[in-house]
Amino acid sequence: MKHLLTYRRSIVRGFGGAVIAAVAMVSSLVRAEQAPLPDKPFAEHRIVLQLSDNDPKKQGLVISVAYNLLKFYDPDKVAIEVVTFPGIDLLRPENTNRKLVESLVAQGVRFDVCLNTADTIERETGKRPEFIAVATPVQVGVGQILALTENGYTLVRP
Repeated sequence: MKHLLTYRRSIVRGFGGAVIAAVAMVSSLVRAEQAPLPDKPFAEHRIVLQLSDNDPKKQGLVISVAYNLLKFYDPDKVAIEVVTFPGIDLLRPENTNRKLVESLVAQGVRFDVCLNTADTIERETGKRPEFIAVATPVQVGVGQILALTENGYTLVRP
């Protein structure tokens, strides 16, 4: 009887492990769908830059890091994604760095704007913030960073 009970436990554990693995696989597929990776077939390096506040000095630093990476690696050899939360002011039309952001986008850098942050601003001010056309909306900035790091990106917080 004891042998039968041990055998039953091992089957349950094995089945439980398979269920956990299947759930993990499905959830990683769902996360991967919400963060499509840019088409950079020759990229040898993948970097996500996190902008967590609206300090103009940090905005300038993120832009500088992106330009330096493009210059060092070549735009075809590096995939760069900038995720802004709550540093979304960088992507507003009136931001003084707008032309630099648009130039980086023209070279293949992606700029994500966190819609949760935009929702919070709208609740607090009663007005939805506007963003430049090159900004890519993502629902959850932190979720975007997580999905990118799970897909081979290195997180850098300048």
